[in-house]
Amino acid sequence: MPRIAQVSSKSDVKPEHHAVVDAVQKVFGNVRGPFSMLLHSPKLAERVLPLVTFFREESVVDAKLRSVAILAAVREREAAYVWAAQVGAARRNGLGEDVIDVLRAKGGAGKLGAEERDVVNYVRQLLRSNRVDQKTFDALKSRHDEQWMVELTAAANYFGFLSGVVNAFDVPAPPDGDKLPA
Repeated sequence: MPRIAQVSSKSDVKPEHHAVVDAVQKVFGNVRGPFSMLLHSPKLAERVLPLVTFFREESVVDAKLRSVAILAAVREREAAYVWAAQVGAARRNGLGEDVIDVLRAKGGAGKLGAEERDVVNYVRQLLRSNRVDQKTFDALKSRHDEQWMVELTAAANYFGFLSGVVNAFDVPAPPDGDKLPA
């Protein structure tokens, strides 16, 4: 059970913030997950929401590798809600079950293809120590430009941020979503 009431509709916020709820519903179809908490601060939710569409539609990081980064970040943060929501998106983005299984189990990235392995290693280092060693950085930088590196890093951290929101407020994962190990 969440620690504070989840915002689920316009009736849960002041009328002057109904447009923010409408915007969230336009993006997700309803109010759920991190935004059920972020809407307690409508101005914050309004400013964070455009990042969702940026990462979905505008990022130079292709959807499959972005999904690898997102799942690696969410798994590091042990965010059951965000994991459940993002596994479905990862599958739609073409991410194989073999990669999802490694990430779910926090398995060794050496079992993955070079591109996926390097993304997982990068994100894990970043989220575990707030740093990335030069070898790990260079493995990605040798294949991608600066914009790609910045957007991959931002995606991992954005989903780490969302994970922190749902974890702090005990937002439960959807019962029908992919589960993290207990």
